[in-house]
Amino acid sequence: MTPENRSGSRPRQIFVCQHCGRESLKWLGRCPSCESWNSFESVVADRRSGASSSIASGAVPEELSSVSLDSSPRVSLGISEFDRVLGGGLVPGSLVLLGGEPGIGKSTLLLQVCQHLTRDQRTVVYVSGEESAHQVRLRAVRLGVSGERILLLAETSLDAVLDHLNSIAPSLVIVDSIQTMSLDGVAGAPGSISQVRECTLALMRFAKQHSVSVLIAGHVTKEGAIAGPGTLEHIVDVVLYMEGERHSAYRLVRGVKNRFGSTDELGVFEMVATGLVPVDNPSLVFAGGERHQVIGSVIVPILEGSRPLLVEIQALTTPAGFGPPRRVATGFDLNRLFLITAVLAKRARLKLSDQDVIVNVTGGLRVAEPAADLGVALAVASSLRDRPLKGGLVVFGELGLGGEIRGVTQPMRRIGEAARLGFGGCILPSEAKIGSEGAAGIELLRAASIGQAVALAFDRSGASFSTDMQVE
Repeated sequence: MTPENRSGSRPRQIFVCQHCGRESLKWLGRCPSCESWNSFESVVADRRSGASSSIASGAVPEELSSVSLDSSPRVSLGISEFDRVLGGGLVPGSLVLLGGEPGIGKSTLLLQVCQHLTRDQRTVVYVSGEESAHQVRLRAVRLGVSGERILLLAETSLDAVLDHLNSIAPSLVIVDSIQTMSLDGVAGAPGSISQVRECTLALMRFAKQHSVSVLIAGHVTKEGAIAGPGTLEHIVDVVLYMEGERHSAYRLVRGVKNRFGSTDELGVFEMVATGLVPVDNPSLVFAGGERHQVIGSVIVPILEGSRPLLVEIQALTTPAGFGPPRRVATGFDLNRLFLITAVLAKRARLKLSDQDVIVNVTGGLRVAEPAADLGVALAVASSLRDRPLKGGLVVFGELGLGGEIRGVTQPMRRIGEAARLGFGGCILPSEAKIGSEGAAGIELLRAASIGQAVALAFDRSGASFSTDMQVE
């Protein structure tokens, strides 16, 4: 080893996993920590730590009980669905990451946020690293954004961006996107693990020191994760994902991390010619609106955070033909579908061993809570029997391996949403606790097992519950 290496004057090259941040002195094909392949990238050790100095430089220890709790109120963005996901608005000094596939509408939503904030005489800086000023202006004209009090900065050098921000003192900073930013003295091209991490840390320091909220856009990989190092989501305060089918007009904004609020909320938007419009009554979107009885279709009231939603779950069973039967699920957990079909075959005596079972949640929504188990089971039974369920009926409940229907949280909120939209009947777990006020205008059918639920769901006399869905 040369004297230069021992003294540390020559930069030392190491390899860092872009998913979990594990360091290695040599390149590895597979990361020992996260087991991802071809994820190690070469960086310079003394440079990669140069930009990541302490966020609160000059801070001194203080007793926890003496820390002041006085804080600035949240800043409403003027977009109801976006405020809902954030927990009521932006917290001053927070760093928010909005991820999504290219073309999903991230830049459109962020530009609309700028327009709403400037109405309160706030100054917003929009940093565009992907598009020129002319391209951003064209989008603004299409969205009806005037551009007043929106300072546009088409720049990819974060050093230059921070110099401008220190002299402007804005109320909000938007960076679109973080993968295009770069810092001087940090190894790697824009979008590399070292650049993305150090740029995010630099923006975090600026946000905390100046109490300015920063919104950054990030691309996602083909696996659906934020592009860049896996530690990126741990650096920021809030992580939001924008989802939606490419050919659908609806977009969903879901929170997966929020240091200032709940991560269970869901924002629903409709893409129109003038941008993204909040959907005030998403149950009408996911429940399919007013329609006739459909074989293999069930309406299920679910909870997304504090909001009850009615969603339509469809199932189709067909003879398997050659080969083993398949199970396909869109918007629903496939392993959960395996469990439900096994319970139906064992406890409800439905012959599914030679049937392909396909389940779909309409509207592009993903349903994860167990309350949808009973809806999926009855949709499969409806398709297998080739008979629709009673009209005006909603169902919810968790399905156990013994065929029992277990209770779920907040049954009254689910029933209330169904009653509000005009449904006349509800199949629910027998152990569900309903308040003394009951459920006005809706008949409750309690079931303790999947066999009882199947018997209640299919009307032998042909009568149906009254339904009058309120379509806006």
